[in-house]
Amino acid sequence: MDGDTYGASRVSAAAERVEFNLILVHLDLKGAPPKVSYLAEVFPLFSALGANGLLIEYEDTFPYCGQLASLQAVHAYSPQEIAEILQLAKLHRLEVIPLVQTFGHMEFVLKHREFSHLREVPAYPNSLNPHREESHQLLQAMISQMMALHPGVRWLHIGSDEVYYLGEGEESQQQRSELSLSVEDIFLSHLRAVAAHVVTSYPGVTPIAWDDMLRGASAQALAESGVPQLVEPMIWDYTPNLDVENQIALVNKYRECGFQKIWFASAFKGATGANQQMTHIGHHLENNKRWLQVAQRIPRVMLRGLALTGWQRYDHFSVLCELLPVAIPSLAVCLQMLRYGSFSDKVIAAVKSLIGMSQVETENFISDPTGTFPGSDVFSLVAHVTFFLKPSVKDVLEGNRFVTGWFSPYHRKKRIIHPIMVNQIQPDAVSQLTRWTSVLEDLRAALLRIYPPNIAEEWMEENVLPYFLPLQQLVDDLNLALAQDCSQAVSL
Repeated sequence: MDGDTYGASRVSAAAERVEFNLILVHLDLKGAPPKVSYLAEVFPLFSALGANGLLIEYEDTFPYCGQLASLQAVHAYSPQEIAEILQLAKLHRLEVIPLVQTFGHMEFVLKHREFSHLREVPAYPNSLNPHREESHQLLQAMISQMMALHPGVRWLHIGSDEVYYLGEGEESQQQRSELSLSVEDIFLSHLRAVAAHVVTSYPGVTPIAWDDMLRGASAQALAESGVPQLVEPMIWDYTPNLDVENQIALVNKYRECGFQKIWFASAFKGATGANQQMTHIGHHLENNKRWLQVAQRIPRVMLRGLALTGWQRYDHFSVLCELLPVAIPSLAVCLQMLRYGSFSDKVIAAVKSLIGMSQVETENFISDPTGTFPGSDVFSLVAHVTFFLKPSVKDVLEGNRFVTGWFSPYHRKKRIIHPIMVNQIQPDAVSQLTRWTSVLEDLRAALLRIYPPNIAEEWMEENVLPYFLPLQQLVDDLNLALAQDCSQAVSL
């Protein structure tokens, strides 16, 4: 797919998107990093839909090297692949902002033995101890390697959200006691140190940070911390009933504290359940509508842009939620709504045209299971598994009275079945198994076209095999029971 594939569909959006200088699609690569070949297919679509930037969160998919080599996963991108991704982004007019965690969500670093001594609380690998010089040296090394492969970027997102258990470590408790520091004081001090390092080491680069750890700090503490002169906060909320007035008040608080620019972060997937498989478009559409309302009621000069987050894991250790191809229709609806400034029939018509779907539902999970967008085969197959095959297997295993009444777990263990009941169970069970086997083969092939083998394996084992294997076992048990003498009786 070349750079002009969607060119005819692009609309000059300057007038419609005046609230947002940048609209970023967040790529959470820590869960299921797509192959570069797939990114080459979706980047032009992102651009056509109205995005003009990418917020790329690598975590363990970044090719850390040297003393940091242990941080990269087996499926990490190579430096050459990073360069190719950046070139593809440039080709399709997508400004790249890399994200590297520097405080919370440091599990991918602190889980390793050689870095475990830098945990805030020794038992938990999520948050970094901000009081040790070695912690700062670690972050500087991570930032250095990230920046080396992202020359010319204007922003670096330094994470800093959800710093759980901050203040509970021994050194934090000592400082809180001796210096009368609050948790917010400790957080602001560390954030200032990291941001100052970025600003002084990489002139022209502005740090961005998630804002949740800033919200509880007093206006005075924020103003006196020096953070507003260094950082642009990214205010995030992924709920469909986002409190518009509260967010406007928060923006005003940040402005009064000295922050010159702020960002918003909505979501297009990955915010409705850690093991969610299908994306509820309506949830994310409402969330983005609310953010648009906030944007329309604050000083436009303050608003730098909006990032549509697409979380792939809730944290480093959680399961995979919706895969990127499954959420493309949601992303399309949200981006087009932001482009046109409201949700309308015009938006739906544009989405249908751009992603090749005849029907797009926003109030439930079921849309047209086909499409022409990259990865539409994954979308279709996941929908088929979720809405059709899983219920059909449940009907065989739990809803068939001949299975529950004449081939119970005890019968299967003893390999006992009345021959008449085989005719009541076997045809449907074998038919379902054949259907599932075919779908599994198609889905595995579709996933392997987009993702590394271990990611495809993980998704299949988490979301498909728990349903397939019991069905396979039922058919196997039937065959075993038939293969032996069926004249024995159940002992009650």
